[in-house]
Amino acid sequence: MTVITVAPFVMKDCQLLIASDDYAHHVSQVEFQAATSQVVWKGLSPDAVFTDSASPSWTFVLSYAQDWTTPDSLSEYLMDHAGEKVTAVFGPVGATTGDTLFTADIILQPGPIGGTVDAVAVGSVTLGVDGRPERSTAP
Repeated sequence: MTVITVAPFVMKDCQLLIASDDYAHHVSQVEFQAATSQVVWKGLSPDAVFTDSASPSWTFVLSYAQDWTTPDSLSEYLMDHAGEKVTAVFGPVGATTGDTLFTADIILQPGPIGGTVDAVAVGSVTLGVDGRPERSTAP
């Protein structure tokens, strides 16, 4: 049996480019999430069962600090460009040869406005992905 080593992806010093603008300072969570449904057909006999997986659909989840003061902040950008499709790139900052980057076309939607008293107003938004994220390695 082959022992497969692990090199976990640690979420620190990452880049997040949305339409070529760097929003890493705004964001505390970035996740591409796949959702796959099951297709099941059952016949009258107990052994007449067919199960298959549908193609996954993807979303892009961001958690961020709301900023309604800074021009072009992520909060402002999401609000002003709702419905637009742009490219997002996520991965390590200064990716070196062999580092993994993820790129996808995302559909922008505005996030929440407001929050809890005496706390940083944060927001979370789930954006649609057109297709799926593509994995590449830095040259």
